[in-house]
Amino acid sequence: MMGNRMNAMFRCTAVLLLGLVQTAAVGQTTNDASADKSADKSKDSGGATVQQPKSVAAATYVIGADDTLHIDVWKEQNLTVTLPVRPDGMISLPLLNDVQAAGLTPMQLAASITEKLKKYVTDPRVTVVVTQMNSQRFYVTGEVLHTGAMPLLPNMTVLQALASAGFTQFANLKGIYLLRMENGRQNKTPINYKALVKGEAVNQNILLKPGDTIVVP
Repeated sequence: MMGNRMNAMFRCTAVLLLGLVQTAAVGQTTNDASADKSADKSKDSGGATVQQPKSVAAATYVIGADDTLHIDVWKEQNLTVTLPVRPDGMISLPLLNDVQAAGLTPMQLAASITEKLKKYVTDPRVTVVVTQMNSQRFYVTGEVLHTGAMPLLPNMTVLQALASAGFTQFANLKGIYLLRMENGRQNKTPINYKALVKGEAVNQNILLKPGDTIVVP
């Protein structure tokens, strides 16, 4: 009789302990799920870090019409925009309307925008990045693989331009020349390509300017 009572007590105790363990497990699972949701919510609310576009221009680059700029105003998402420079050299910005961009370097334009924004924003911090250099172009025509307008990279030379354009099998490498407008006149400069690739005639490896045309007959 006593043994039966003891067995019954052990069974009751075991059931109670099992119930407590299950309750604790459920509570822990709920807490873990809540923690996971909080972490996810925190991650979502924090948002992905937005990377600023990389500049394709040197710091000394002078902005021109048709260039594309990314204007970043720190902690002011509504004022951060990517936009082209209009043919008149202006850009249109929130709050400021028209701002002169052409003729300035990115740092000069950033300083100009910063000064103008002080009327509306406390301690504005502005960054200007050139994402497309459409105003700085040169042209290649004739027996080349890639004809037409090409972007003018900083300190780009005739030899680098020809390497980018490539030659057809009919190209006359001895007859290449550069056309450049200077003081209202078009000047023609012969380019000895074979001498250039040999490291000779280095004076003909001219730094290109916007509007230059290389002709490969």
